[in-house]
Amino acid sequence: MEDKERLVNFTLLGQHYSFYTAASEEEMGKILALVRKLTEENSNTSSGATIPVSKIAVMACLNIASRFIKLEQEFAEFKEKNDARAVELIEKIDATLPTEKSGK
Repeated sequence: MEDKERLVNFTLLGQHYSFYTAASEEEMGKILALVRKLTEENSNTSSGATIPVSKIAVMACLNIASRFIKLEQEFAEFKEKNDARAVELIEKIDATLPTEKSGK
């Protein structure tokens, strides 16, 4: 993220939005692409029914939250495995190092 905030303007589902962010242009591009993709996925229906914008937004938020929770769980598992591996490696290193004898 950049240090200085700037105004970002965009249109989503026919509505204009503006907000300040310190996110880079590249990061904002990725964020908006994901949000557009999710809102489009949630607004497409096979029955041809019109879905209210608020419902589309809520569904996109739920989808993002679901992905976030899954990533949190995966990270916790990854960290736990790496911590256990680090302990295992430390124990192996300690076992191979010569022990110091007192009195020398």
